[in-house]
Amino acid sequence: PLVIARLIGRVGLDVIRSNLLVARGVLCAGKQPPRSAFVHIPLALRDAHGLAALSMITTVVPGTVWSELALDRSVLLLHVFDLDDEAAFIKHFKDTYERPLMEIFQ
Repeated sequence: PLVIARLIGRVGLDVIRSNLLVARGVLCAGKQPPRSAFVHIPLALRDAHGLAALSMITTVVPGTVWSELALDRSVLLLHVFDLDDEAAFIKHFKDTYERPLMEIFQ
């Protein structure tokens, strides 16, 4: 239960933070266009329910779009609205979302 509560809280904070960052990116696009990119994220999570939860999290967090999942569920293709550092983004995504979901579902 504690892992679920922490995950929900973290997603809530990320939704607020991402809303502000995307709004700033849209408003400042004339001065500094966003650096949109597709990111391949290697996944250790294989559980169908965990992946469904991960897709829902990705959907509600502004600035990210779940684009494709490899047939063997090993890699997620994610579109990111504004990407500074791909390696840091992947680490954040895996630590913040994938790891807790693995604890819950696997």
